[in-house]
Amino acid sequence: MHRDKALHSFLIEKTWQMTEEWYASIDKSKATGVYASTNPNTIATLKKQNHEFHLHFCEVFVKEESEFLSDFEPWVVMIAKDDEHLNTPVTVIMNEFFNVQRQYLGFVKEFANLHKGEYTQDTINLWTDIIINTFNKIVTWFVEENQKYSEEKLFAQQEMINELSSPVIALNNHMGLLPLIGVIDTARAKLIVENTLEQCTEKDISHLLIDLSGVLIIDTMVAQQIFSLIETLGLIGVKSTLSGIRPEIALTAIQLGLSFDQVTIKSNLAQALASKDFS
Repeated sequence: MHRDKALHSFLIEKTWQMTEEWYASIDKSKATGVYASTNPNTIATLKKQNHEFHLHFCEVFVKEESEFLSDFEPWVVMIAKDDEHLNTPVTVIMNEFFNVQRQYLGFVKEFANLHKGEYTQDTINLWTDIIINTFNKIVTWFVEENQKYSEEKLFAQQEMINELSSPVIALNNHMGLLPLIGVIDTARAKLIVENTLEQCTEKDISHLLIDLSGVLIIDTMVAQQIFSLIETLGLIGVKSTLSGIRPEIALTAIQLGLSFDQVTIKSNLAQALASKDFS
C-alpha cells in the first residue's frame, strides 16, 4: 500500500471540518432515519461517529491494509448494530458513505493543488484509487454486518411476539390458562407447543385450560398440533381442559381420529373457570 504521511497529516487536520460540512450537506427536509433526527443527543452522537470514521479512514495512507482493516472493524460493527442506524434504510446509509467518499476525493485534489509539482499524476491517481477501493470494501463490510444484526433484531422481536401471543397465565392451585387468539398456522402452532410445555414446567402448572374461543381458523395440521400438545402435557403430568372449541374444529378433530379422552371440554371460558377444577 502506498504511504504518504503528508497527505495523512493534511486529512487528519480536516476531520472535524469534513464532519461539519457533511452534516450540513444533508437535506433535512428529505432525510430519513438517523439523519432526520432533531434530537440534540442523536445529532451529537451521529457527528461523533462520523468523526471517528475519519480518524480511522485517514490511516489508510500510513498503515498496511491488514492492520488498517483490523483497526477499522470495531467502528464498522458499532455502526452496524447501532439502533439508530438499524432503523435507517441501508440504501440511505450507503448514499451517505459515498457522499463522504466525494469529500475525500475533493480534499485529495485540494492537497495536490497545494503541492503542485511535488507529486506525479500517477501518485494522485493511486490516492484516488485507494479511496474508492477502500470505501467499496467498507460499504460492503458494513452492509453484511448490518444485515446480520438486522436479522438478529428481527428474530428477537419475532421471538417476543411469539412468546406474547401464547402466554400461559398462572392461576391458583397450580392451574394455568392459555388463551389462544387469531389465526394459527403450522409454524405458530409449533411454537405454541414448545412455549406451552416450557412455561407449564417453569410455572409448575398441573392443570391447563386451553381457550380457543378467540381462534379464527385452524387447519388439520394445527388441530393435530393442539391435540399433540394435550397428549404431551399428559405425559408430563399436566391435565388439560379445552374451552371455546368451535364445531368445525371439533369436526376436524373427529375426522382426523383425534381423541378427546385426555381432555375435558367446556363450552366457553367462563364455564371452564367456574368449574370445580378451576375454582
